[in-house]
Amino acid sequence: MFDPDIAPSGTLLGLLQRGRGDGTLHALAAPRAEALAALHHCVLRDPRRDWQVENRSLYYARLHMELDGPLDAIEHHLFHPDDLLDPREERTGLALSVLGHLASYGRRDALLLLRRYAATGTSWAWALDELALRDDDTGLAGLGELILARFPRTADGDAALTAAVRDAFEPRPWRLWADDTLSPGTAARVRAAGEQGSFDRWRRQMRPAGPGPGWSVREVLEWAQAGLDMHPTQHRHVPATRCLTAVAGPEDRLEIIEAAFAGPEAARATALRYLAEHHDPRALDLIESAVEDPSALVSDAAVTAFERMRSTAALVRARAWLHRTDALGDAAAGMLACRGAEYDAGPVLTALRRTVRTEGPDAGVLWDLVDGAGRLSIGCAAPVLRHVYRETSSSHLRGRAARALAATDPSFAAGFAVECLWDCEETTRELAARHAATADDRVVDQLRRLAADPAEEAEVQTAVRSRIGPDAPAV
Repeated sequence: MFDPDIAPSGTLLGLLQRGRGDGTLHALAAPRAEALAALHHCVLRDPRRDWQVENRSLYYARLHMELDGPLDAIEHHLFHPDDLLDPREERTGLALSVLGHLASYGRRDALLLLRRYAATGTSWAWALDELALRDDDTGLAGLGELILARFPRTADGDAALTAAVRDAFEPRPWRLWADDTLSPGTAARVRAAGEQGSFDRWRRQMRPAGPGPGWSVREVLEWAQAGLDMHPTQHRHVPATRCLTAVAGPEDRLEIIEAAFAGPEAARATALRYLAEHHDPRALDLIESAVEDPSALVSDAAVTAFERMRSTAALVRARAWLHRTDALGDAAAGMLACRGAEYDAGPVLTALRRTVRTEGPDAGVLWDLVDGAGRLSIGCAAPVLRHVYRETSSSHLRGRAARALAATDPSFAAGFAVECLWDCEETTRELAARHAATADDRVVDQLRRLAADPAEEAEVQTAVRSRIGPDAPAV
């Protein structure tokens, strides 16, 4: 996770950074040079709040095709000296993914650029994964010796090769190289690495380092704490909770409650989570006490434990905690949004407005509050939902806001639903395909493009066919 520099939502750059459908529409109406500059800014400086889950690559690749953009800027970025100094995947991952989609659209220059980067670039594994999906066997076979040259024939080099083969996201190239009769040396080395990786995996399974049968509650809690004592970021309380569920009985309840009240950090977090998952009558009071603890591990575990509770008692306590101004208050608001009754609509709306006003359109609790506004059909929430839709830098949250607007805003079909057909998130495009009013000629044209695009997700095309298929109503 990182915090990118996002331009205002009313600018072309801001629209493209957010992945909004209006970004594409405005770019196509803008001077080509201006549109390409904004597009390259996004591709080369990943604007996503969470680059591992938010989608942008297909969105940018489609616009690149519409603008018939050159690849010079992407090439310069990939082969810049910074590639050696900054090996983080988020520096080059988006550019490589865009090249992958361009290659699938028939841009051979994108395919050749991916091959070149796989042979010489720092994030070669990402480029190889893109090629595994788009390149032919001949093209991949030609990379085998170049890739293996990265791994010297030393103990460390062989270990690194074993890890690369074992952890490959797309195994196709490695399988081709292992069966390559024209390069027997390469094939033998890849096969040996694959066999070693399988052996290492078997050995780890046969010698687990965690809790085993016969452990007591005390031993599980000590194991959880030992991980934190060895390294400040080694948090074991989640797996320790599962282990505690396996070994604890009714006779251990008091010991677990004592650990939740006054145990060491990791042991306390484990005990809190266990008690919450088992709906222990003392859990809620212990959570309320733990959330004030100066240890971030304990307070965060307390809030998370409460968020996972599904009991009626937790819902009742959420109504009492709703007016708190800390993380527990946010969790209470989120619980009411997700599980509350119709009479909770007022407090949920109040929490939604307060959160946007005080924390802005990217606050974490907004995900649940926005969903709750849609679930509870809070019609007067539409103005604040529109604000979240326009301003948030999270494409996932924008998609949730779009779903909530579909349930609360009568103008959604003729408004935001139209631009959502060009959105970067496939779930948002699917929603738009089901709701967008076809009185706008752009809607019919875009539905047909989505139906014919082989890169489009199956769920989106299914939604499109429900609008323009032979059995669909006339559009």
